[in-house]
Amino acid sequence: MLYTAFIFGLISSFHCIGMCGPIAMMLPVDRNNQAKKVTQIITYHLGRITAYATIGFVFGLLGKGFFMAGLQQKLSIFIGISMIIVVLTPDKIFAKYNFSKPVFKLIATIKTALGSQFRNKSYKSLFIIGLLNGFLPCGMVYVALFGAIAMQSESLGVLYMILFGLGTIPMMSSVVYVNSFLTIAIRNKIQKVIPYVAVIIGVLFILRGLGLGIPYISPSNISLFIQANPNCH
Repeated sequence: MLYTAFIFGLISSFHCIGMCGPIAMMLPVDRNNQAKKVTQIITYHLGRITAYATIGFVFGLLGKGFFMAGLQQKLSIFIGISMIIVVLTPDKIFAKYNFSKPVFKLIATIKTALGSQFRNKSYKSLFIIGLLNGFLPCGMVYVALFGAIAMQSESLGVLYMILFGLGTIPMMSSVVYVNSFLTIAIRNKIQKVIPYVAVIIGVLFILRGLGLGIPYISPSNISLFIQANPNCH
């Protein structure tokens, strides 16, 4: 299921353009030295992926707890259903309940810190910009975190989010160089594809949890419950 992380990152990056694209366009990179510009952009992405990996560790650890409790199949089904619900629920519904309100002050602090880093072109600042950018609320990241939980271990949770981050790099890098081809019409068309991809990934997680004996998709031996009678001496 790790491959779904990169695919979802690649597709959802078109959504990221609208949310994080302005940050990428304003990066304090060297406009005259192309080689340096590339390394600066890479540094920015390393910051973003570090943030994703950190969050992936936390949620992977949470998933490990479910795994140790022998609930991984039910968890996979629940996560698949949750992915589909989150993606198909209109944004205005989430806006109505304002789920981010409890962490509004934290978000404001992150944005303030982000603004201060745009004043210089050091690699440290670019890394911090990426790091803080990665911690900003994002619906696509939330969906990816469902996958990190389903990985059943902190290491795989980290890897899942790293692959998700790598999937976003091509498009997020392109906006630094050129954004004229990303017209509103093109963005709207691609935005319509994202829910379908997320639903497909959600269905894959549901199939994974059902254990139907389908190789690579729904293996029958997915349940690895804790030994009922541990050999304790």
